[in-house]
Amino acid sequence: MSIGFLRQALNALQKQSRRRTSHRVNQWFKWLSPGLSIKRWLLISVGGVLLASLGLAIWVRLTPIFWAIELIRGFLGTITNIVPYYISGPLVLLCGLLLLLWGQTRTVGSITAVLRPEGDEELIDVLLAHRRLYRGPKIVTIGGGTGLSTLLRGLKVYSANITAIVTVADDGGSSGRLRREIGVLPPGDIRNCLAALADEEKLLTELFQYRFKAGDGLTGHSFGNLFLTALSDITGDLERAIAASSKVLAIRGQVLPATLSDVRLWAELSDGRRIEGESNITAAGGHIVKIGCTPAHPPALPAVIKAIKEADYIIMGPGSLFTSVIPNLLVPEIADAIAASEAPRIYVCNIMTQPGETQDYTVADHIRAIDAACGKPLFNAVLVHKKSPTPRALVRYAQQNSHPVFLDREDVTMLGRRIVLANVMHEDETGCVRHNPQRLAKVLWRWYSGAHQGK
Repeated sequence: MSIGFLRQALNALQKQSRRRTSHRVNQWFKWLSPGLSIKRWLLISVGGVLLASLGLAIWVRLTPIFWAIELIRGFLGTITNIVPYYISGPLVLLCGLLLLLWGQTRTVGSITAVLRPEGDEELIDVLLAHRRLYRGPKIVTIGGGTGLSTLLRGLKVYSANITAIVTVADDGGSSGRLRREIGVLPPGDIRNCLAALADEEKLLTELFQYRFKAGDGLTGHSFGNLFLTALSDITGDLERAIAASSKVLAIRGQVLPATLSDVRLWAELSDGRRIEGESNITAAGGHIVKIGCTPAHPPALPAVIKAIKEADYIIMGPGSLFTSVIPNLLVPEIADAIAASEAPRIYVCNIMTQPGETQDYTVADHIRAIDAACGKPLFNAVLVHKKSPTPRALVRYAQQNSHPVFLDREDVTMLGRRIVLANVMHEDETGCVRHNPQRLAKVLWRWYSGAHQGK
């Protein structure tokens, strides 16, 4: 019985050893993967060693080299007399290769220990992922609120060349207080996007979303808003503050405000009222027939226009239609640049209607509202969630006068938009419905790949 146990233990150790060896060999060969710019520099290094050796040989007139070669020849001749050349040759070659691989492995291990002291990933895996992400398509996302940060959280897995264009019309909560008291542009939506694009997302999200619960004047403020406000004062404006914080947080991509103007939204309701202020529009509870901003034609940030012109893919939404998505498009230069773009453009429609903004809206109503605000069609496809929420969620939302956005296929088709149907919803245990970041990004990436190949 003890002998059988020992045999099983030895077999298990052998299998484990083989697995480790196989994994290690795979890691070695990954360094030869295309796109890492490793092979060319390795060959250049070898060429440098050969040239240096040749130069040294010429300089000393080959005398030391001749005697060294003679010494090696005599040594090798002695070895081959004892062990045949067809055995000793491959054996010495194998030993040399093993020493080379061992030395390189130890070198890379030492570098990895310094660069990633607590990381579980191999350095080569990190490099390969970095190359893949930074060779991804240039994606421009447009919106605000929690919808845009949800989208970014999923998209950053596919590309690091992401530009998030964020509205600066927010005037409620902590952002509104800072805007009124200090005169800065509202940092709330920008804060959410920075946290979503950061590598250490969980920790940074908790830090940036942390709200002070005590303190004279601090209660209700989030740390992220105060951080960006302080950086804006130090660097001179919000654009520089975002760039500086992006470096600190090591985010994948960039976050840009749609404009640096002090934009304030206004809306005309069907009952004739004119409501001013982003937070007041939703609270008014009416049917919005027209929306605009003061000043009427705010200038776009030059970096925003540059990003749109260079974009391979443009995504609008999800998010509050009139207070998150459309405010970006009220900047005429942004709307014109999107309309002129030849990149695939898609609008991610909300799953549920929003009281005070889109009550009783269908998918086509969302599209018409965007077209009316901009005066031109800006996207050629719309992503609509396919599956209905659970009865529990429907009851919860019905109490708030909110319902699933109905897909009126014929009207959407008549508006000249392709319909992309997919299950992209996440519903938590309380019945709260949101877009699932991973599912949403996967569907958008698949649609982009199809549209890109179809060109």
